[in-house]
Amino acid sequence: MDQLMQWLFAPVIFISLAFSAIFSFKSRRTKDARTRGILTARMNISMGVMLLFIALVQLFLSGESTLRIVIGAVFMVIGIFNLFAGLRNLSLYRATRDQ
Repeated sequence: MDQLMQWLFAPVIFISLAFSAIFSFKSRRTKDARTRGILTARMNISMGVMLLFIALVQLFLSGESTLRIVIGAVFMVIGIFNLFAGLRNLSLYRATRDQ
């Protein structure tokens, strides 16, 4: 079961890492503030997903180490914050397009 979870979590971590890097590079190169905001929001969403899956790896695929549980909990809190901040910012920047 651990190996199956490892095969499921690793690709998600690497794909979200790639999306985070792509959106970061694109947002730094764009001149338009609205487009930069949308790309930064997408980067935050990707980073939040990545941190959540890293937290799941730390919590489920490790021993009963207290340090791993604490690190997993910290990553989970930061990941949830990034995910919700990215979703909120994305909805705000998309709403400015309609006006």
